[in-house]
Amino acid sequence: MTILEWLSTGFLALPPWQVAAAGLAATHLTIIAVTVYLHRNQTHHALTLHPLPAHCFRFWLWLTTGMVTREWVAVHRSHHAHCEGELDPHSPRTKGIGSVLLRGAELYRAAAADPALVRRYGAGAPDDWIERRLYSRYTWQGVAMLLIAYVAAFGVIGITVWAIHMLWIPLLAAGVVNGLGHYAGYRNFDGPDAAANLMPLGLLIGGEELHNNHHALPTSAKFSVRWFEFDAGWAYVRLLVWLRLASVRPPAAPLRLRAEPGAPTVDTLRQVLCNRAILTRQLNACAVAALRVQRPTLRHTLSAQAMARIETLLARTPGRLDREEEAELTHFCAVYPLFEQLQEQRRSFEALWNRSAAPPAELLLRLSAWCAAAARVRPLSSFANHLRRYG
Repeated sequence: MTILEWLSTGFLALPPWQVAAAGLAATHLTIIAVTVYLHRNQTHHALTLHPLPAHCFRFWLWLTTGMVTREWVAVHRSHHAHCEGELDPHSPRTKGIGSVLLRGAELYRAAAADPALVRRYGAGAPDDWIERRLYSRYTWQGVAMLLIAYVAAFGVIGITVWAIHMLWIPLLAAGVVNGLGHYAGYRNFDGPDAAANLMPLGLLIGGEELHNNHHALPTSAKFSVRWFEFDAGWAYVRLLVWLRLASVRPPAAPLRLRAEPGAPTVDTLRQVLCNRAILTRQLNACAVAALRVQRPTLRHTLSAQAMARIETLLARTPGRLDREEEAELTHFCAVYPLFEQLQEQRRSFEALWNRSAAPPAELLLRLSAWCAAAARVRPLSSFANHLRRYG
């Protein structure tokens, strides 16, 4: 093989479609390494990986992205801790959607360059000999080795394949997930943040498309929650579990009912605090159901358009309404006392998490008082009585 022939085809001499397929396979493996190893395993401890796949993922990410595990973990944990606030490293609400989409990688690097942030949020990430002497120390040498390997295997076109690979994570993960994932999409859980599911099929970004589900249940290794949603990352987790190379963390305090109703217990409190997203969604559904029950009465005073608008607002968690929406719903509730009572109880329920650092005894008293008060509001009575039975 002459030098010109090697530059043209590389040592493998693959046709163009096979070069493209190999490049896409490599980028897909990088996405899986990010979602399974960096995100679900290292950041949230949603699963435990055997040392063999854990180190393979770590090596592959050093080779293909140059990212340091501790820094990635710290930046993402900081994002969850300060989501949509001024200290969120990459919130479209504070940084602007265009900035996060186009400069997501820069925002990540700026946050990762803060030693205090990395120390505070990077605890538990790998800190062994190879991490200190190679992966964290020589971050650009890995991607340089990948460039050499691509050129050697595919020829000059390998430079293009390498460039696409280098853009894959900054564009899709740092840009699309952190940007559009907090800007547009559908929501299964109306939590305090703006996270949304970009699409129900988590194929392109390994399941990270199901971003709202993840923010609602951050310690779950599975990002899909509805029958039509598919999480590609979860498929790989299940494969690793089947190969006995991983174990999945059980759900935190899963909701379970006692045989007999009674006063809320410490177990009830723990389940309520750990299942905020699920219970908030159920409470929002109660509010919407109440409006639909009252629809025959309300249609004499409200137009169909106004009714649809009020239903949209009631489906939202009270803390997620802006000032204009809050005023609109307050005006409606002032005319209909039943919904004023309902909204008051929804705000009280939401306030439980604002006091989650209070002593358990105080929180339990507040939860018991909430159940007693909500049981007297007809649309919430079933929910409140059901809540008492958790534990």
